[in-house]
Parts: sequence; structure tokens; C-alpha cells
Amino acid sequence: MTKRDYYETLGVSKGADATEIKKAYRQKAKELHPDRNADNPNAEAQFKEANEAYEVLKDAEKKAAYDRFGHAAFEGGMGGGGAGPRGGHGDFASAFSDVFDDLFGDMMGGRGGGGRSRAQRGNDLRYNLRVKLEEAYAGLQKTITVPAAVACGSCNSTGAEGGAEPQTCPTCSGMGKVRAQQGFFTVERTCPTCNGMGQTIKNPCKVCQGQGRMEKEKSLSVNIPAGVETGTRIRLAGEGEAGMRGGPTGDLYIFIEVQEHELFERDGLNLYCRVPVSIASAALGGEIEVPTIDGGRSRVRIPEGSQSGRQMRLRGKGMPALRGTGAGDMFIELAVETPVRLTARQKEILKEFDTLSEDNNPHGSSFFSSVKSFWDSMKG
Repeated sequence: MTKRDYYETLGVSKGADATEIKKAYRQKAKELHPDRNADNPNAEAQFKEANEAYEVLKDAEKKAAYDRFGHAAFEGGMGGGGAGPRGGHGDFASAFSDVFDDLFGDMMGGRGGGGRSRAQRGNDLRYNLRVKLEEAYAGLQKTITVPAAVACGSCNSTGAEGGAEPQTCPTCSGMGKVRAQQGFFTVERTCPTCNGMGQTIKNPCKVCQGQGRMEKEKSLSVNIPAGVETGTRIRLAGEGEAGMRGGPTGDLYIFIEVQEHELFERDGLNLYCRVPVSIASAALGGEIEVPTIDGGRSRVRIPEGSQSGRQMRLRGKGMPALRGTGAGDMFIELAVETPVRLTARQKEILKEFDTLSEDNNPHGSSFFSSVKSFWDSMKG
């Protein structure tokens, strides 16, 4: 059967350079790999065809011979004594190895370049902190105690007794991974000797058992800025868990939860407060004093004839903007109170007041007349 042109197989032009050829082969290998085409019986043959084309075109001398003689360059002894594309599994492995990391780097963790660092970054930690609404308004400095893994002082974080330096793993030569050839495929696994660390410790530290860190509580002073709200996150760089064997320390994230207040309700930067007023104050009007979140008091004028639910605003008396300027407002909602446990004289005065108030009742006397007419019609 006539073999396809190698350039056509990879989908590149004859003038393509090494970078273009490798990019095209990488794409073909991804598309045609048998593991990704279990339902395509032709995938394996096409995959081998692409490998064969790449094995020739990636090599400058083989490419030059192919450009001059075509497939005949590797038949009948031409092309360097069997060094052509069909020279065995070794040539295929060589071609596939060139793009192995591009295809499976994310899955296998990569080759690691010139060696694998033994140090591993420590984990980030989370701390939930509850504060009062008054503290969220003013801001505060708070000391917290955090359980975390800290650097071992006995071995200077190396994990080795006496602070000795770990040795390069003899199995993986510091790579942290080992490779094995299985037919056409190269399989990469975590090194069983060093568990991927790339180094081994002959005499582990007795204090930290070779980890380079140990569990301990530490106290930290945290600055809580004014204006925080539930869900605010504060990051303390380098205050998380110590890294393995001298690795960099993680970060500590403090999540704020603002407690509910018995008087104020918060909505963003604004505060809402329900204030009880007497019937007399609501009817006649006047001034009342209301508490504010800063611990002070403000005088508020009640308009004559105010009803329950009426709102008034105190500008700038809300919560401060987090890392900004200005503040929200405070909204006061009136709640007109009905008196209880009246004396005989108070009842007498209210009855007289009720009789005199029919004409200026907020609902008007016509409302009650309409109700009476409705019930009379129902009886009829």
C-alpha cells in the first residue's frame, strides 16, 4: 500500500520548521492516542503513522534525506543503516518522549525540569472570628490563638537529625518520579523510595519525625478594620501552616462573622432601629432621644400626627465604608405604643378623647359609616 506523505500526515507544509512540526505532532498525538479513541479501530494505526512521520521530520538529517528521496530514503539500506522510522520501538519511544509532558504533564505532574525540590509549601489555614456590631463599626485589634504546624527548631526544618541536609534520592536522582517503558508507552510514576520528595533522610529528626515541622499553638495580633461585615476575609501572609522540610509557609485567612444586635439591624452600610413612642408623643409631636451605634445619642423631632411605621433618617449615622470614605445612614422606624393597665381616670379621659376624635380620626368617620352600612346590607 502506498504510504502517505509525512508532511500530509502531520498536516504541515514542506517548509515547516521544527517548532511547527512538533506542534502539529503534539496535536495529532492528542487526537489519535488509542487511550482516547477506544471506539475507533483505526486510531492505533493512524497514531503509529503520525509517530513515524514525526520521527523523520524532527531530525534535520532524516528530514533532508526525505525531502530529496521521499520514502525511498529509508528503504533498501539508504538513510544510515536502519536508522529510519521503522527502526523499532526505541525510535517510537524517542518520538513520543519529546511530547510526553505536553500530553500528560497536567495528569502526571510534569517532569520537573532539572530536578524536584524537596520542600513543599504549607497549607493555608482558616480562622472564623465573631465580632460585635459595635466592634465592626469602630474596628479593633484582637489577639487570636491558632493551632498550626510550625517549623521544627530541633532540625532547622530539614527533617534530619541535627539539621543535616537530606540526600538526593538514588532511585529517581532527585526527580521525584521514575519512568518505565511498557511497549510503545512510557509510564511515569511517583518514586517509591522518596514518595515524590526527590530526597531521602538517613536519620530523621526525633522531634518532628522527619517532617521538618511540628504542631503548636501560636498567638497572633489581628487588625480588624472598621466597616467589616459577615463574609469579610482578612489574609495574613505567611501565618498559615509551615511547609514540609523547610518549604514556604502557607497563609492564614480570617473570616469575619458579625453578631446580630439587639437594637440595630444592618443592611450594607445602613442601620435600622425601631423606636417606641407614646400615643401622646405621636399625636402631639415633639423630640425624642435615640441611641446610635457609636455609643452616643441623637435627638430626633417627631412630626405631629405620626403613625406607626413612619421612618426618619439620620444621615451619616450608619456603618463606615470598609477601606473607603463616608458612612451609611441610620433609619428610625416609629412604633406607637398602646398604653396598658389604665386607671379609671385614664380610661375616662380616653373615652372622652375617642368621642371628640371622630371627626379627625386618620380613617375619617366616613370609614366607620361605610362599615356599618356593609354589615347592615349583609343582614338584609
